Amino acid sequence: MTDSNLFSPLQLGALTLSNRVVMAPMTRSRTSQPGDIPNLLMADYYAQRASAGLIITEATQISPQGKGYSFTPGIYSFEQIQGWRAVTQAVHARGGKIFLQLWHVGRMSHPSFHADGQPVAPSAIAPDAQVWVVGEDGIGRMQDCPVPRALTLPEIKNIIEDYQQAAINAVEAGFDGVEIHGANGYLIDQFLRRTSNQRTDEYGGSLAKRIRFATDVVDAVSEAIGADKVGIRLAPFITQRGMNDPQATDAILLAARHFEQTGIAYIHLAEADWSDAPEVSVSFRKALRATFSGSIIVAGNYTPEKSQALMQTGLVDLIAFGRKFLANPDLPYRLQHQLPLNEITDPTTLFGGNETGYTDYPFYNPNL
Repeated sequence: MTDSNLFSPLQLGALTLSNRVVMAPMTRSRTSQPGDIPNLLMADYYAQRASAGLIITEATQISPQGKGYSFTPGIYSFEQIQGWRAVTQAVHARGGKIFLQLWHVGRMSHPSFHADGQPVAPSAIAPDAQVWVVGEDGIGRMQDCPVPRALTLPEIKNIIEDYQQAAINAVEAGFDGVEIHGANGYLIDQFLRRTSNQRTDEYGGSLAKRIRFATDVVDAVSEAIGADKVGIRLAPFITQRGMNDPQATDAILLAARHFEQTGIAYIHLAEADWSDAPEVSVSFRKALRATFSGSIIVAGNYTPEKSQALMQTGLVDLIAFGRKFLANPDLPYRLQHQLPLNEITDPTTLFGGNETGYTDYPFYNPNL
């Protein structure tokens, strides 16, 4: 694959990426406690993978209210900012580029994370989903999400400000930019879809009103740090967690028009990655490309061959890899030289734990 576009440079906003192999965001729950603080183990993990054209970090809560899983990092406290600075310094020391993914889970949460015992959402509708919660015994288990509390308008405005401040904090921590998590059934996605948003005010009802939260967040973040340092992740064809809305693609295409006007760096599509999942339609890809002139990243269990074929259509610019990057810290080198890939050795190490199944996967290239 030495002639593949995957290994050609790309201008992403003000950044020049050395290749188009992106490390997708993956929750790993390795922070230091108390305080959900990024640590040196995480710095080592990300630095190992600095040969990616771009690293997008695990989802990072913008506030205590935005938390939905145990041991996930934040970006709102001084200690968290300091912890992340060690990560960005380690990645930059190896020549890497890294964006922080900003996250508010909304209703995808558990009462134990909230002082009043209630997650928040656009509407008081449970997601029929579970989140990973570590109990007093130190063991993590999947727990049901309860019926959330519907946000008030002032609370929505406050959350938009939280996103903006989180982006400012990310730049202070040394990140090259931020990705706003608007996919996979979390808060922004909840506003986009009729199944989770039944509001009748300025943030619900019509298509234009349902995209307003997403566009307000993007505008606030772009104003704070510059649109060329901003991306957003969206999930047009993911339906689990009570998110099956046939108008989802219409909402995303309408929002993309606004993102084009704002001038953000990229849109990142989280595509379904199970074996019998629906294929993303070519018509949607063409419509998005016609609407949005920034870079388009896709993630969805891509093989090297499928990645190359899709990039040659001109409909996407970068390919993000999740689990392949988890088990192969030197993934771009392995792909470029058609080398065998490590497999995940122990699924129990995916969430929580120590260096086992995290920083101990072997390199093929000893120079990375």
